[in-house]
Amino acid sequence: MKLNLEKPILFIDIETTGMNIVTDRIVEISALKIEPDGKEIILTHRVNPEIPIPKDATAIHGITDEDVQDKPVFKEIAESLVKFIAGCDIAGFNSNKFDIKFDIPLLAEEFIRAEIDIDLKSSRHIDVMVIFHKLEQRTLSAAYKFYCGLELENAHSSNADTYATYEILKAQLDKYKDLQNEVGYLNEFSAHTRNVDYVGRIIYNEDGIETFNFGKYKGMTVADVLKKDPSYYSWMIKGEFPLYTKKVLTEIKLKASQK
Repeated sequence: MKLNLEKPILFIDIETTGMNIVTDRIVEISALKIEPDGKEIILTHRVNPEIPIPKDATAIHGITDEDVQDKPVFKEIAESLVKFIAGCDIAGFNSNKFDIKFDIPLLAEEFIRAEIDIDLKSSRHIDVMVIFHKLEQRTLSAAYKFYCGLELENAHSSNADTYATYEILKAQLDKYKDLQNEVGYLNEFSAHTRNVDYVGRIIYNEDGIETFNFGKYKGMTVADVLKKDPSYYSWMIKGEFPLYTKKVLTEIKLKASQK
């Protein structure tokens, strides 16, 4: 089934040095843009992470230090990526959830490190894996075989995984007649949480107010905590929290100070 699109949608897959959003880096990124008329544009970059790639990571995606030593660092490709992403909705396979794979959260961190101001949260996000797990409970390779009847060759190649994810979403729309072919619906259906940041340290409560979701102030609104304990802001800013979490916290603090 052809996707019913109001604007372009971008399927993203990244390969990384590891699973720590604070310390790990991107080594490869593929972005497949689908225009409303069905036109496909693919962009793939190998990236020098500026840190060693652990053997455990290489064992998964096959990318070594030698493969990326002469490649551009992320900051050198950041501007072109921003232009490619601009105006798009975003989709991926397990792209939104932090604990297993974290394409969008880590991409946001890389943009902040490159001093690029782009709000990926403002785009609607479809996580194809969430749709799959809600309805079938499988992995990407199994999903590709189940929905498309094909074996996924070169799994953990960002290019192959990106195309497979796009094909799976189209097949899901063909298979499940109750699954609406509309990005806003798919965004809600595949959402994991009510996160304000990507890692869920700050979430929206039932009233839609930013609230801490960890530590001694869990369940309290951020504005109330910063008013009650101003030092908590400094502790988080100086601590080992993702850059995007710190950015969100600062925005909430500035908004509260203007009231």
